Amino acid sequence: MATHAVLHPTRRRIRLDEHLPVDHRLSKVYRVGAGLTGLVLLAFGILGLIDKVGFFDTRGDTVAGLNTNGALSVLSICVGLLLFAGMVIGGNFASTLNMIVGVAFILSGFANLALLDTSLNFLAFRIQNVLFSFVVGIMLMVFGMYGRVGSALPHDNPYWRARHPEQAEREERAVAQAELSRGKS
Repeated sequence: MATHAVLHPTRRRIRLDEHLPVDHRLSKVYRVGAGLTGLVLLAFGILGLIDKVGFFDTRGDTVAGLNTNGALSVLSICVGLLLFAGMVIGGNFASTLNMIVGVAFILSGFANLALLDTSLNFLAFRIQNVLFSFVVGIMLMVFGMYGRVGSALPHDNPYWRARHPEQAEREERAVAQAELSRGKS
C-alpha cells in the first residue's frame, strides 16, 4: 500500500497577542463585554462588603439573589477591577482577558459544584452561584471570541486575513487593480 504525504503550504499561526488595527470595531465588543461584566462583579462585591458578612462565613447571606461572604465579595471586586482594566486597555488584551476569565468562571463553577454542601465550600457557593458562574463564563467567552473564531468571518477581519494570507493578498491586488483602472478612465 502506497502512502504519500500531501504537502500544504505552511500557514502562519495566529497568536493571541497580535494587534488589531487602531480603532477596529471588534475592540468595542471586547471592551463592552469586559466593562459590563466588571461592573456587575464590582456591584456584587461592594454590596457583599456593605452587608458586613464574615470573611469565610458560610451561613447563607445573600446579595442580589446570590450567596456571598467576605472572601467572595473581595474576589468579585478584584476580578471586576481586572475586567475594567481590560476595558480600558481594549484590543486583543480585552479579548484574551475575556476568554481567560470566562474559562476561569466555568472551571470555578465546576469546582464549586463539587464542593457544595462540604466543609471546603469557603466561598459560600450555592447552586445559584454555580449557575451564575457558568452563565458569566460563557458570556465572557462569547465576548472574547467574537470576531476571532467562526467560519463566516468577513474578509476585512484581521483574523480571517491572518488565516488566509494568500487569498487576502489576491483580494488586495484585485482592489488595487480596480482602483488603478478607475483612475485611468
